[in-house]
Amino acid sequence: MDTESWKFLRSVCILSFLLGSCFVYQSLHVVVIAAPEQQDTQPSVTLQVNASKVAGRLIPDTLFRILFEEINHAGAGGLWAELVSNRGFEAGGQNTPSNIWPWSIVGDQSSIYVATDRSSPFERNKIALRMDVICDSNGCPSGGVGVYNPGYWGMNSEEGKKYKVAFYVRSTGDIDLSVSLTSSDGSLTLASEKIIASTSDVSKWTKKEVVLEAKGTDHGARLQLTTTKKGSLWILIKSLPCQWILTRNDLYQMMVDIKPRFIRFPEFARGDANSTWGSVRASMGRQEPFELKYVAIGNEDCGKTYYRGNYIVFYDAIKKAYPDIKIISNCDGSSSPLDHPADYYDFHIYTSASSLFSMYHQFDGTSRKGPKAFVSEYAVTGKDAGTGSLLAALAEAAFLIGLEKNRWNPDAIVFNSSHLYGTPSYWVQRFFAESSGSTLLSSELKGNSSSLVASVISWKNSSQDYIRIKAVNFGDNSVNLKVLVTGLDPNVMKVSGSKRTVLTSTNVMDENSFTQPEKVVPQESLLEMAEEDLTVVLPPHSLSSFDLLKESAKIRKPVSDSSYQKTSTM
Repeated sequence: MDTESWKFLRSVCILSFLLGSCFVYQSLHVVVIAAPEQQDTQPSVTLQVNASKVAGRLIPDTLFRILFEEINHAGAGGLWAELVSNRGFEAGGQNTPSNIWPWSIVGDQSSIYVATDRSSPFERNKIALRMDVICDSNGCPSGGVGVYNPGYWGMNSEEGKKYKVAFYVRSTGDIDLSVSLTSSDGSLTLASEKIIASTSDVSKWTKKEVVLEAKGTDHGARLQLTTTKKGSLWILIKSLPCQWILTRNDLYQMMVDIKPRFIRFPEFARGDANSTWGSVRASMGRQEPFELKYVAIGNEDCGKTYYRGNYIVFYDAIKKAYPDIKIISNCDGSSSPLDHPADYYDFHIYTSASSLFSMYHQFDGTSRKGPKAFVSEYAVTGKDAGTGSLLAALAEAAFLIGLEKNRWNPDAIVFNSSHLYGTPSYWVQRFFAESSGSTLLSSELKGNSSSLVASVISWKNSSQDYIRIKAVNFGDNSVNLKVLVTGLDPNVMKVSGSKRTVLTSTNVMDENSFTQPEKVVPQESLLEMAEEDLTVVLPPHSLSSFDLLKESAKIRKPVSDSSYQKTSTM
């Protein structure tokens, strides 16, 4: 990730907090939120909130982060918006013959032979694709023979947009090469340009560039290189971006909207440009070291016989070179102490929805001394998850509330070359965007709350202070929730409704998709409030949040019960 992109992600707003101690005119203030679908006048569950400064706990500014890992094309074909897949013909390594997938042949074995060799002039990319064209203009198919590349999910060709194809070529003779964007089956040409050169021009490696302007839209297009000229030619693909843009800003924006406070990505980040791995980073375009603060040693290999011995070697070496870096062990220290030094321990969990929901209390009994927990990977898996279900998201929300209460977290963005959407699990992350750096308020559920999990934070947006309630209803029935707030600051005259956000659907296994990208997304509405006898209604299988605005008294004066006038804010 380059400097500007990193600054972009780090530029998310830093939240401050504002707490209070006690309420002027009474020790208990009842806040009840009205919901149109409310049926019962008696709440079945009560949420007691202590808003005092003494009872609150500051949540670390680094509560939530994003993980960058080159899986499912998160980098190539994702944030890096290169359209050609395996442009170096080196999938699986720089061996010959190499794996050229997903490149395929246009034509058949009687008209063209394709192989790879190590004739590239570039040290870092030694593999080149060789095409031996057996047919000629009289014997080749009318469209020519050659190779094509479908990209990662089919290339996104949009009418009117321009695509610059840069590549290197050499040949034993003259070339007459068509560079085209076509439909997925090659039957429709969306854009095409010819490169014609004599033997003297291409007897050595020569860089060629063409600009293709799409005459039609096809989200499953492919790049095609074809010729009807007999002979041998070698090709190296440099790049194929759309409109010369090499980043997916829509993907970046979805990550920024989660408001992550740090990013987890591979390590050669801290060494200067003259160090062994720092020089690798510098050769890739980043001279300055990244502000790396944490290093994890290993990945899910705590039980291996080699781990502890190697761990100590790496631990000592890192601490000697960079004493400020925090070391993360792969061994779980949540249930028993570690037998080796570490600043944090890595916690991974992949399980069913019901199991993850029940892990809301996972860290309640964990020792507050010694290494802290670093929950880097968690998810609902198996049949409960589908390809990103509401059920999975609600279980993950409950688990996150448990982390929020104990303090210290993935996103789930699905994309192809043209579109993207957030799964319900992604939208759950958005509910926690204000948690980092806010203040966790003491709260307690009373009543039949076995299917409920809730937390309350105090946070600030610009100049306004809020109390945010988040609640997961994992059950099949609606729940009426009465909210009691005590300990408000003397400067706070009252709290009033601001915003209500609910994530739910008609079926717990509902998912988003490219055809229905917003089937399960949060629904926002104005929060109607009255200070007397109304309740929050939590729909079945839902995650809800309610923002309560702290309203300051404009004029402070002694207040008695008789002089206090109740108000209702709509």
